[in-house]
Amino acid sequence: MNYKIIADEAKLIEFINWLPELKNNECYYVSLFARNKYAKNSELKSDKQQLKRFTTTKEYLFDKIKQLECEFGSYKQKHLPIPQEALALYISLNPRNYEVAARESAIELVRLVTNSYNGYNPHQIVLTEIQKASGTKKYFDIDFDNVEINSVKSIIEESINNDSLTYLKTRGGFHLLIELDKIKNEFKKSWYKKITSIEGVDVRGDNLIPVVGCYQGMFIPHFYKRW
Repeated sequence: MNYKIIADEAKLIEFINWLPELKNNECYYVSLFARNKYAKNSELKSDKQQLKRFTTTKEYLFDKIKQLECEFGSYKQKHLPIPQEALALYISLNPRNYEVAARESAIELVRLVTNSYNGYNPHQIVLTEIQKASGTKKYFDIDFDNVEINSVKSIIEESINNDSLTYLKTRGGFHLLIELDKIKNEFKKSWYKKITSIEGVDVRGDNLIPVVGCYQGMFIPHFYKRW
C-alpha cells in the first residue's frame, strides 16, 4: 500500500493551471508535512514535521507531487510510520526567486564555513533561503482559522471588489487570496485594515497554502469561488 497525496486529479490540474506563470528566475516551493492534530489517535509528537520539500516549475508540479506517493511506512517520526491521515501538502502561493535565494545562500554559507562545523546541511540551508526569497507577488493571502466562508463573506465583499478575490476552503477554515493588481482604487487604502480586523484572521501575507486536490489531513482543499 502506498501513501496517497493526490485526492482529486482534476482539481489539482485546475489549481496548477490557475497558479501564476513563472519568470525564468522563479520556481514554486512545495512542502509535505505530518501534523499530529490531523491524526489524533496516533503517537506523533510533533505537530508540523516536514517530511519532504522541493522546488519545481508548473510543468513538473503534478509529477513531483505524484512522486511523493511512496510505500506506506517510508515516512517516519522516530521510527514510527507516519499515518496517512497526518499528511498535508503545501505550496508557496507566490513564486520564489532563485537569484535572491542564491545571494542569501552564499552569504549564509560563507558565514557558516568561517566558523567550526555545527551540524548544518548546505542543501537544507539553500532550500530555506528559497522558501524565504519572494518572487512576483501576485496574491496576498489571509488565513481564516475556524471560520466559515459564508459567515464573513458579506463583510469581505463590502471591503474590496469581488473580482480580486478567490476563496480556498481548507480543513480548518479558509484562505482568502487577493489578487493585488485587480484591487480597485477606491479600496486600495482601506481593504487591508478592514479585512484583517475580521474575527478569525490567523496569518496574513505571502504564505504557504494547502494544495487544491491534495490531502490535508484527509480533507480535500478546494476553490469555493474562483471569480
